[in-house]
Amino acid sequence: MLDKYGIAKRIAKEIKDGYYVNLGIGIPTLVANYISDDIDVVLQSENGLLGMGPFPHEGEEDPDYINAGKQTITTLPGSVFFDSAMSFGMIRSRKIDLTILGAMEVSEQGDIANWKIPGKMVKGMGGAMDLVASAQNIIVAMQHVNKAGESKLLSACTLPLTGIKCVKKIVTELGVFDVLPMGGFKIVELHEGVTLDQVRYSTQGKLVE
Repeated sequence: MLDKYGIAKRIAKEIKDGYYVNLGIGIPTLVANYISDDIDVVLQSENGLLGMGPFPHEGEEDPDYINAGKQTITTLPGSVFFDSAMSFGMIRSRKIDLTILGAMEVSEQGDIANWKIPGKMVKGMGGAMDLVASAQNIIVAMQHVNKAGESKLLSACTLPLTGIKCVKKIVTELGVFDVLPMGGFKIVELHEGVTLDQVRYSTQGKLVE
């Protein structure tokens, strides 16, 4: 099974040359460290940056350079800073080719819940709703089960939804799964050491082998 770094490294393989990509908070931010040097990709941060680079080395952090999750970042030559109005203008006008998000739950129809657990304090949805409504392609980086060992790949989400029928692919510690247009999680690949029985046991929604 993969840890969070392995999940990020696997998702980086899905990024194509020429893409404009938005990285969500959590595991997705790690993807910036694993993008191949031989492709030209522009990372967008919704707080107002095009041209985000990998995380800085220890001791080289600049507190003025942060991503949407308030983590310190680096910039690449040609990077541009702008206000949030322009940033969300880019997102809403569908200029972003790929959005990579974390999630609490994903349904077999591609619905995503990633912003709120009822009864727990949250600061707000942030840019998640705009991103899932506007991105041309959405990949979710998540753990396959929650802390109680319950599946997060469900027949229907139980938490408040962020978006409906928008997720195309999911990468978890167990494997890679496509969300089919007619519903269901199709196994694309299983990570080394993972068995089909493990995936069956950990997936509550419809699994297509």
